[in-house]
Amino acid sequence: MDMRFDTVYYEPNAFDYELGQMLRDKYAYLPWVQIENHNRIPELTAADNRDFQKLKRHLIIGVRKTHRYMPNHKVSDWLVPYTSSGCRAMCLYCYLICNYNKCAYLRLFVNREQMLDRMLKKDAAAAVPQTFEIGSNSDLLLENTITDNLHFTIERFAREGRGNLTFPTKFDMVNPLLALDHRGKTIFRMSVNPQEIIDRIELGTSTLSARIRALNDVAEAGYPVGLLIAPVILLPDWKRLYGELIERLADELSEKITHNGFIEIILMTYSFIQNAINTDAFPNAVQLFNRETMTGRGRGKYRYRNDARAEAESFLRKRISRQLPAMPILYIS
Repeated sequence: MDMRFDTVYYEPNAFDYELGQMLRDKYAYLPWVQIENHNRIPELTAADNRDFQKLKRHLIIGVRKTHRYMPNHKVSDWLVPYTSSGCRAMCLYCYLICNYNKCAYLRLFVNREQMLDRMLKKDAAAAVPQTFEIGSNSDLLLENTITDNLHFTIERFAREGRGNLTFPTKFDMVNPLLALDHRGKTIFRMSVNPQEIIDRIELGTSTLSARIRALNDVAEAGYPVGLLIAPVILLPDWKRLYGELIERLADELSEKITHNGFIEIILMTYSFIQNAINTDAFPNAVQLFNRETMTGRGRGKYRYRNDARAEAESFLRKRISRQLPAMPILYIS
């Protein structure tokens, strides 16, 4: 993954934190542009959609001010705003674009001590141990190559937390995490798709082979693991693609995963905003909006029609029950 940046935009109070100082030294060779607020950078919000790929080469550094936890009832108790938002990759369906529009570039928040303190306090005060989803706004494995925040987070939570952390990823840079003292309190979830979809739609992410190897490695290192088949994209030959994917997972995943892991399945949702950006920034890309299989879901958003969803769910459940019978499907959404 090419993690070179063109420019750093920063809030000046970021240097009040150890991580901010480290990033200042790490990227001292780049132009630094001072901003008032990481959420409002006029010259970037005014950019054209066709500049989306250029915007992704900017790094924004600030202090997270919003710490609202959202209840979640899938693999965690809470969705937690954590150390980053946005991403360097350019998946054409990225739901973060619905929140950030073309400004879905990587933002790093340097007040990690404050955020982890808050999470540990909430865990300690709860009647039962809590599970916190810390990767819903970014890909923390990718971020970790810049900040080492997962080292900081996983080991401290292992010592002081009662519950669990969890995050999904589309990347394979797991080697620095394998020797951490995680004590089984971090649930590592790998997002997978057929390689053809990775090549054409999940731009800038790790290959399927690399993701499978990485998941095998973290399972061998004792992490609890899950498999996230997401988003399922109903291209014209989707049955072939996902049938071959499930067969490959059954062949290449280790027994520790196929006997102890779990599966989540999420069908793709799409939006007018994503379609507008993709049309201008990736004119030759796969067309993800399909009028025949999709329907409106709120203002400017689309999802697959109920009949298409039912057919996909039935197909995936049958294939998984046959080829990965010991892996429970937690949900399909």
